[in-house]
Amino acid sequence: MTFLTKLDLIPMTTKATLRSLISLAALVPGLALNFPARAESTQAVTIRFAAKVGDQPFACGSNYPLGKQATPQTLSDFRFYVSDLALIDAAGKTIPVTLAQDGKWQYQTVALLDFEDKTGACANGTTEIRDRVTGSVPKGNYRGLKFTLGIPFALNHSDAALARSPLNLTGLWWNWQLGYKFARIDLQSPAMQTMASQHQGHGAGFPIHLGSTGCQSETSSEQPKSCNHPNRATVVLTGFNLNQNLVVADLERLVAATDLTQNQAKTAPGCMSEPEDQDCLGIMAKLGLPFMNQPASSQTFFRVE
Repeated sequence: MTFLTKLDLIPMTTKATLRSLISLAALVPGLALNFPARAESTQAVTIRFAAKVGDQPFACGSNYPLGKQATPQTLSDFRFYVSDLALIDAAGKTIPVTLAQDGKWQYQTVALLDFEDKTGACANGTTEIRDRVTGSVPKGNYRGLKFTLGIPFALNHSDAALARSPLNLTGLWWNWQLGYKFARIDLQSPAMQTMASQHQGHGAGFPIHLGSTGCQSETSSEQPKSCNHPNRATVVLTGFNLNQNLVVADLERLVAATDLTQNQAKTAPGCMSEPEDQDCLGIMAKLGLPFMNQPASSQTFFRVE
């Protein structure tokens, strides 16, 4: 029987070099072999996010004048998924961030940002908040950030009841065909009370639920092979310093061109990403998404602060 030593496991070229050095050390008394320590090639990163309404921080139950007509709105939810995060170096090259697999907020390339705390009007939410994404990248000098608002197709169309956290929140899931709500931002307003009473489960207001639509499958319980409207928004932010800046999701900007007191007839309340719902026009434009034959424009929902 042949036994392998540690030296036998080293590649041939490396073994020859080691044997030469060891032989040299045996011939020269007092010669020390100092092999250089392997330098750490990666660095831990924390990308901080904040939910704001203009210059004001988001808070469950707080009232804000919002929309094209600037009507009072009470916020009852503010959550969204981001994926495929990457930092941009000085040469303009995007370097993917390897997310920490924490078993709760981050899974594979997806992270959940959650700014509601289940208090006041946010009764349908969760008690814990999450305002950051953690991971690692190769060491370098980074000056920008890129990410997707949404969940990759491969993870989007599954059963939330069986999925790993943070993809197991049924409040952020529609069904097998449509998949997840990439973003859920709910606004409540007395002016919308009548409309809400006709559509159970959405509250008296203007919900904004972003997700894929037009997803084709043979049955409603099967995963689709494609979606006509993926509705995944790519966000690129320049002048972003990991140690100094944070990413602000600004609701005031998101609804600046939307009349929150109106709702198109025969559509769900607010904007549910329905491809023919005109109530989504301004919101999709602010997200940088093409919608109703309108081409994509530069997103303004996210900014660096």
